[in-house]
Amino acid sequence: MDHEQSLPVSVRMTQDERNLVRMAAEQANTTVSDFIRRRAIIAAEMEVLENRRVSIPAADWEKFEAWAKSPAKTAPALEKLAALRPAWQD
Repeated sequence: MDHEQSLPVSVRMTQDERNLVRMAAEQANTTVSDFIRRRAIIAAEMEVLENRRVSIPAADWEKFEAWAKSPAKTAPALEKLAALRPAWQD
């Protein structure tokens, strides 16, 4: 965890929901608090990534289109990685 101060968050849930979360936390071998925190962070990251929008100023649009239409550049490190035999095929 970062050096940031942890702050409490209160969440209301039914007893059935609480029991389900408690069982899931036990299966994950963690506390209810840590389970909820980890899962909430994962959900928040996914929400942010799925709803990311990119804005391109009109003045830069032609430059962007030229870049988008240009041929792809090779990445030697990726070519080397792609040539490797997957571990599950050994």
